[in-house]
Amino acid sequence: MKANENNDNVFKSCPIHCIVPPHILKEIVTRGESRQKEMAWRTLTVSEQIRGQRPILTFLSTMGSTVTGTKRRTIYDAKKRSNLPGVMVKGEGGAKSKDIAVNEAYDGAGTTYDLFFKVFQRNSIDDRGMRLDSTVHYGRSYDNAFWDGRQMVYGDGDGELFNRFTIAIDVIGHELTHGVTEYEAGLEYEGQSGALNESISDVFGSLVKQYKKKQDVKKADWLIGNGLLAPGIKGKALRSMKEPGTAYDDPTLGRDPQPGHMKEYIKMDDDNGGVHVNSGIPNRAFYEVAMRLGGNAWTKAGQIWYVALRDKLRPRSQFKDAARLTVLTARQLYGVGSLEEKAVKAGWAEVGL
Repeated sequence: MKANENNDNVFKSCPIHCIVPPHILKEIVTRGESRQKEMAWRTLTVSEQIRGQRPILTFLSTMGSTVTGTKRRTIYDAKKRSNLPGVMVKGEGGAKSKDIAVNEAYDGAGTTYDLFFKVFQRNSIDDRGMRLDSTVHYGRSYDNAFWDGRQMVYGDGDGELFNRFTIAIDVIGHELTHGVTEYEAGLEYEGQSGALNESISDVFGSLVKQYKKKQDVKKADWLIGNGLLAPGIKGKALRSMKEPGTAYDDPTLGRDPQPGHMKEYIKMDDDNGGVHVNSGIPNRAFYEVAMRLGGNAWTKAGQIWYVALRDKLRPRSQFKDAARLTVLTARQLYGVGSLEEKAVKAGWAEVGL
């Protein structure tokens, strides 16, 4: 079975915010063995099925808010089915589970909450104490994790190409940040605004991991999804913020197509105009800024990006807008001509903006 023009509608986008981008799944359908192809198609199809649920889920997400500073995490088990949310298996403050995926989903949501609350003074995803619901063991060998507008959902992976999707805390932080973006800038999920949407999730996903590990910018690996690729796959992660285009080069997954400079920007119809591909450009810009500022990336670089997301970016913001607005934010937070303003300018200049 090969991808063809009749199947392009399946590959154009992930209608929900998925960590494994369509271009990887498309490569698996084209290059993989029979079982791998089947699993990739199943993953794409399930994403399509969830599309119709999203409006009501987004509405429901505004319900059940909690007071400032109060986490309320609930973990459900789908038991390898696709009905959400599944059976409740752990609530806030509950005992540690024998199921590692349950504990990883619970802890990852907690660390993400803590980063946003303690560092950025944000009260959960919606800044109103939104509950953090997660479902593990979704589907059979489901090769993805996603934010559906209300909760996190994790597949177990197939064991051949991908490990369980709770294994990487930056994946958890990435997906939950899509919720933050929905409530703030509302970046349209297409073209450059969509690539900014993806990049912001990578930025804060990486910050969640660095915050958890207490890493400074030099110790951080700047990889998204490290540990997610199964043994034998030629790669280290899904994406590299430090060196876009170097995360993997595998006979089944293909080669990482991310550019790291505007001169390499890829115009494409698939993936909503390449939102998972061209996000490498602003990803590298953030990395460059963080390295220039040093220390813990969440204290200054992260603060600049968060305030820009919260107060300045708009649904149709483009890369040049993000560059201008983050420079403006640095100037407002740290002063005209400050080290921080210069670092932000230099970071964007490194990627041609």
